[in-house]
Amino acid sequence: MAKVKSGTVAQRLEDAAKAKQAMLEAFRNRPGSDDPAVAARRAERLEIAKAREARIEARRVAREAEAARQRAEREAELARRRAEEEAREAERRANLRRRSGLASVLASHQAAKAARKDRH
Repeated sequence: MAKVKSGTVAQRLEDAAKAKQAMLEAFRNRPGSDDPAVAARRAERLEIAKAREARIEARRVAREAEAARQRAEREAELARRRAEEEAREAERRANLRRRSGLASVLASHQAAKAARKDRH
């Protein structure tokens, strides 16, 4: 429910003017920019801003370092996998060469055996 206003219109206008005047006086009486308290608050805000910027920069550097570390880990893992794959491929090729060598030896033995059989 709305509050019932007491007094006349003139009284309310006078009260509003007094409130406006009080706000104007408070504004005029505030400390100036050369006041030590104002300078101290300004310096404190400046220190807080510098500390905030330092924290932001530290977080950025940490993120970049972490990204570089992860990138290095991925590259090392990729290099390890490539080396393993190359080793497996080299082993496979060696086995193929050995098998082909064995196959040729086997073929020559079989040919020699067949030749001996034909002679007897």
